[in-house]
Amino acid sequence: MLRKFLLIFIFAVFVPLSNADARKHIRIVGSSTVFPFVSFIAEEFSRVFSFKTPVVESIGSGSGFKMFCSGVGEGTPDITTSSRPIKEVERELCKRNGINDIIEIIIGYDGVVIANSNQSHRFDFTKKDIFETLSAYSIENDKLIKNSKNFWSEVNQALPKAEIEIYGPYQNTGTYETLIKSVMLDQYSCMSSRIFKETYPDQEERKKACSNIRDDGRYIEVGINENIIIQKLKSNKNALGIFSFSFLMRNQDKIQGSTIAGIEPTYENISSGKYILARPLYLYIKKEHLDTIEGLMEFIKEVVESINTESGYLFRLGLIPLSSEDIKNVSAKVRSIMN
Repeated sequence: MLRKFLLIFIFAVFVPLSNADARKHIRIVGSSTVFPFVSFIAEEFSRVFSFKTPVVESIGSGSGFKMFCSGVGEGTPDITTSSRPIKEVERELCKRNGINDIIEIIIGYDGVVIANSNQSHRFDFTKKDIFETLSAYSIENDKLIKNSKNFWSEVNQALPKAEIEIYGPYQNTGTYETLIKSVMLDQYSCMSSRIFKETYPDQEERKKACSNIRDDGRYIEVGINENIIIQKLKSNKNALGIFSFSFLMRNQDKIQGSTIAGIEPTYENISSGKYILARPLYLYIKKEHLDTIEGLMEFIKEVVESINTESGYLFRLGLIPLSSEDIKNVSAKVRSIMN
């Protein structure tokens, strides 16, 4: 009986849809950070147009690219969203599976924040503080040892004598990779460190070591549901969480963002680049699907319309708008696609 069920399941998953059963909606997968923005666009799209509401799935940037690049056809997503740019290895996967033309659109900017309960001490971190807290390694007597710092004051005496407890993104997310790229692989804190260079003379091995987050329970990976982190911060005033700026904006009554090198995570500081953990948010679209999936072209137009004004609903959700010049470039790209 079980064998029969498995065969039916495999048949259902892997047999292509016939023309009669072809889906009549746009399918979008990807980043949990981009999810609320694209979901709102999808709802607005179905209100304005006669097409079905696009289905939006929050599975993380990395998983989104894996599904997106799995092939062409109705059984695969039309769009993937990401809080980081596509990697070359992901482009190669797409090409191997017949996806040769990917449209990249930046919809706005976001930032990665380190936050805690607004009933607790507000932190001001240096980039070095963050690295020394999260790294799997510490330097002692000119040697690398396992990081055993348990209190913030052990990282920096200016920080409170409270236990380190950080809830953050898991490895298959753009938020995690932004943290690695902007902090852990910073040339001044690790890649150019004499001790790390002597211990790991090979640059690729050193890159792995620098990217290695501690696994002793001080950093706890949380899935794509950032509401779990909020609950942790509410129940434990010593805990900190790492997540998107837009999520901070939607929960300002409960949490506060830490400053980094004295710079607050704000719309202005993220859009200007002063805040070091700022990042663009992306949509990637299969050009091969434009002529086969109903409403896909119209949806792309709705995306551009949605990011084209500071007074739009995406701005109110915490999306930091593109500059006027960037909006012109996105609009020109979309016009060239439609022609």
